[in-house]
Amino acid sequence: MQIKNKSSHLLLALFHIGLGILLLSGLISKVYSLLIVVIAIRNIVQSKNDQNQAVLWSAYMVGAEVLFRMSGGMLFYELPKYAVLLFLATGLYIEQKRHHVSVSYLLYILLLLIGIAFIDIPFNESIRKAIAFNLSGPFLLGICAIYFYKREISVENLLHMLFVMFLPVISMLSLLYFKSPDVRQISFGGGANFAASGGYGPNQVSTILGLGIFILAVLLFFKKRIFSALPFDVLLFMYLSYRGLITLSRGGMLTALIALTAFIFYFILARKDKLKQFVKYAGLVSLFSIALFVYTVDATGGMLMNRYTNKNAAGITKKDISTGRIDLFKNELDNFYEHPFFGIGVGGSKYDRVDEEGIVAASHNEVSRLLSEHGMIGLIILIILITIPAIHILNQPYLARAFLSAFLLFWFLTINHSAMRIAFPAFIYGLSLISINFSSSEESENFV
Repeated sequence: MQIKNKSSHLLLALFHIGLGILLLSGLISKVYSLLIVVIAIRNIVQSKNDQNQAVLWSAYMVGAEVLFRMSGGMLFYELPKYAVLLFLATGLYIEQKRHHVSVSYLLYILLLLIGIAFIDIPFNESIRKAIAFNLSGPFLLGICAIYFYKREISVENLLHMLFVMFLPVISMLSLLYFKSPDVRQISFGGGANFAASGGYGPNQVSTILGLGIFILAVLLFFKKRIFSALPFDVLLFMYLSYRGLITLSRGGMLTALIALTAFIFYFILARKDKLKQFVKYAGLVSLFSIALFVYTVDATGGMLMNRYTNKNAAGITKKDISTGRIDLFKNELDNFYEHPFFGIGVGGSKYDRVDEEGIVAASHNEVSRLLSEHGMIGLIILIILITIPAIHILNQPYLARAFLSAFLLFWFLTINHSAMRIAFPAFIYGLSLISINFSSSEESENFV
């Protein structure tokens, strides 16, 4: 899967535009998702993962996960998570070059498993499903961390991996264009919009579209093209941002904005001509952002502005900016205070509010879920997850910090609005632990 020339990039991009149309058929989507798994395993095994093929196939599956879900393309819901886990575990096992395994992340996985002993859910619910739903994401994060911990990856290979991850986002755009009604026919209100998200969950759709915005922006910074001409890539970036905004799901868009801001900040610090680059990029980003936002506000009848200023369709300010997430967060913190040592057990947060309010609500926040269900062990887990990459990032040069800080922010902000329902936060966390080699970069002379 090492395809790096410009003509191949163009062909792959065009193929994925057509793929988005084909995936309107659930049967084709199922066949394609299984085909990717089979081809990936075969490629990883045959190559002995000598060029990090496991990373490329994992990146592709991470980018395609929500696409497969919204097109009905999986035999079971968690297929992409288990596929990424299988790819990385296989790559680790068969590669000839031995990789340092972090004891800290082995401890992290062991600490996760302790919460299973305290599981306490209604008798008519499946314990297996409760464990799989709540621990598949965190467990995958542990495998990603073990695989990527201080693994050296050249900046060229990293950019190529981001390109591969972006390809399914192109298909998602194509699918959304044909599956969603015309924007003039969509009734926008004060909440996230399912119609503009192709009938699927706006939170997950906007998360991946936000990832796409970040990736395309990074590729543009490094003068890597999706299509052969810059204007086409800029138009793609504008349309991608537009589709993300009209979902009216704020989490994915704001996360992408913050991560991209961190990237640009360190990218400019890394340049020798800092002042020139600051004026250049600040001006371009501001111009395009304002123009696009104004256009989208008009397209949504002003509802986009209401959504981002926390107002309902009538323009009245809402009391809760988090659409119920703050109440869930407080409830899970109360569980932590009441059960501080081992928590209420894996999966318990979903059912905890039934007795008080009669509402079954799964957590949207992985931080509070860890504290609620794992107690002090959850707190130790959070300390491990935050301090290790933070220390690693601070010891890197500015250009490396641009990538790694953005990856870590993507993980942390995503798990705070969407928990770990998809494989993306686990994989992007792992990427925050890599060591980036810039010696082969064509533009290395432009950086400090």
